[in-house]
Amino acid sequence: MQSTMPELNWSGTVTYSAERVVRPRTVDEAAELVARSRRVHGLGTRHSFNDVADTTGVLLDLTGIPTDLVVDTAAGTATMGAGTRYGVVAPDLDAAGVALHNTGSLPHISLGGAIATGTHGSGTRLGSLSTAVRSLEVLGGDGERRTVARGDEGFDGAVLHLGLLGIVTRVEVDVEPAYRMRQDTYGPIPWERFVANVADVHAAAYSVCSYTVFGDEVSEVLLKSRVPDGTEDVAVPDALLGAPRLPGRPADGHHTARDGSVGPWWDRLPHFPIDSVPSVGSEVQSEHFVPLRHAAAALEAVRGLADRIQPHLHVSELRTMAADPAWLSPTQGEDVLCIAFTWKKHPDAVAALLPDLEARLAPFGGRPHWGKMSSLDADAVEALWPRLPDFRRLVAAADPDRTFASAFGERVLRT
Repeated sequence: MQSTMPELNWSGTVTYSAERVVRPRTVDEAAELVARSRRVHGLGTRHSFNDVADTTGVLLDLTGIPTDLVVDTAAGTATMGAGTRYGVVAPDLDAAGVALHNTGSLPHISLGGAIATGTHGSGTRLGSLSTAVRSLEVLGGDGERRTVARGDEGFDGAVLHLGLLGIVTRVEVDVEPAYRMRQDTYGPIPWERFVANVADVHAAAYSVCSYTVFGDEVSEVLLKSRVPDGTEDVAVPDALLGAPRLPGRPADGHHTARDGSVGPWWDRLPHFPIDSVPSVGSEVQSEHFVPLRHAAAALEAVRGLADRIQPHLHVSELRTMAADPAWLSPTQGEDVLCIAFTWKKHPDAVAALLPDLEARLAPFGGRPHWGKMSSLDADAVEALWPRLPDFRRLVAAADPDRTFASAFGERVLRT
């Protein structure tokens, strides 16, 4: 039951301070561990680039608890273990005739971890992965199970919880009838033309992602289009802002198909197949969200740091998300553009650069991703999330003994 894995995150840049990491095989085992632990925190697939999932006590690696998938097509829900990876369960959902509204670009992350930190895919009309949650099964400090469901008082505060309300063991999410998609590649687009039309570009398909290194162009735009039921394909444009549709490439061991071929939703929404492990240990990440109405100005502000950014950057991916009501959501209240940086594994250099980068985004209300690198302190975070005081009260009521407290929560959220 006790893990023999190194106590490091996915990139190898965060060393967990927990006294031990334990991998329970059942919810009952997890409940027993919680009940006899002074400090405990849930751990998913270790894809956070900071200490948001850390604790000084026991870390519970929830990936060992079986998926135990239950699909209710009449209710439009699927329920499964919180440690389940999206890429593992997605084909089973498809086989049951249902689909998720969205996935992250990386299918290796767990549902519980993605929901807890506000992780997302892309799509101007699509909410983050947390918005699909119908209910959560949570272990309290006494090890007893409780359910937090949509419509309950405080649900919008509990759904994106950063592990501070208890150990989430099962999640119930909305599903819809299975659908098919195609993924097409366009580019390059001159920088000025792209920035002047950034919202239109990202509204051009069901899900859209754009790539740049903040030079003279956006090198590539991916349009992920849904194929209507009863048809074999869907029409896509031959050009996007004058940039041609490229031949793309078929699926391989590193990327899902980008050649316009039609396939299941779960093999087109992510960028990577589940049997590949892209850039593990070779990168660090930061993500910054700004209201979509400020997208052009925010991108120009970031580009002003291009000479400092580029030596440390693999690529920046631009994505959009719809507003949602979750208290700690980076999209709480307004549609956003996400400026995601995949940095080379230069954590010290990136940490030194982030204060200036985030200062450039501050006039636009730039919010960081909870699970990525950021320089913002508690005062800055307080100003960006107006419902943070409500969240603190929710934590105090749910965890009066501070069983689930963390250094990240104390330092960044003052919980």
